[in-house]
Amino acid sequence: MDLKIIETLPPWEWPDGAGEMLLETLRDPQADDSDRLIAAELAGDYTVVDDKLAEALLSLVRNGDEPVQLRARAAISFGPALEVADEGTFEGDPEELISDDTFAKIKRVLQGLYMDTDVPKEVRRRVLEASVRAPQDWHQPAISSAYDNGDPEWNLTAVFCMRWVEGFDGQILEALESKDDEIHFEAVGAAGNWELDEAWPHILNLVRSKDTEKLLLMAAIEAVANVRPGEAGEVLFNLTRSSDEDIVEAAEEAMEMAREQAAIGRDVFGDEEDFDDDENFDDEDFGSDSDKDLR
Repeated sequence: MDLKIIETLPPWEWPDGAGEMLLETLRDPQADDSDRLIAAELAGDYTVVDDKLAEALLSLVRNGDEPVQLRARAAISFGPALEVADEGTFEGDPEELISDDTFAKIKRVLQGLYMDTDVPKEVRRRVLEASVRAPQDWHQPAISSAYDNGDPEWNLTAVFCMRWVEGFDGQILEALESKDDEIHFEAVGAAGNWELDEAWPHILNLVRSKDTEKLLLMAAIEAVANVRPGEAGEVLFNLTRSSDEDIVEAAEEAMEMAREQAAIGRDVFGDEEDFDDDENFDDEDFGSDSDKDLR
């Protein structure tokens, strides 16, 4: 099957042998550049990634004779596998994911590539963005340097990485005021991930404004459930009536996530006031018409 066809399918519909096809394409320097880019992008998916594909991706990232775009694409593809390996949350066959030795090797190689200033900037940026999915001690100074150097591209990388590495609350709040749309988007995601209550007024304004761009709105919807889950029902209910199915789905998922967080809170803290069903998550909260402007 053609790689361009596989690219259009969800991973669970990929044909048998998709991993071998990706591996062959990655290893073939004579393959079309477009095919190798597709293979590098798909090779990091949970359904196919293994030690052989990881080694092939590492070979591309390290090879200075390969196109910069391909090296960068191969680097960022490590992100999902690194996160799962770091957290130990993979529920499938362990043999289908990377081994501990390969996990350690990827982290070691990516760190070395980032530290080598002769490596092209685009590759180093993607190396940093992928490697933070398994946070290490060297990441905090690397992110701080990227954020402070004045280069807009490095600034964007830094704010993206702040979603995964703690200790940057002040920078995240500052980035929420950025005029750069991409930096603003990443800052909203980071604020939600770290549950920054100081970001609540900004996030609330994004959700309630009819002028918020769709992708930014969806990031803000998710952040609502993380920052103040007890208010998610009231804030998000009217978005479930949107004419945009994506927004409806995002709002419903965020409300469900908020309910689950409240349930976890009750399990941990008992029936304390902050987690009382009647106060925070009753039917009236999830059926409020307090926000009148529907999208």
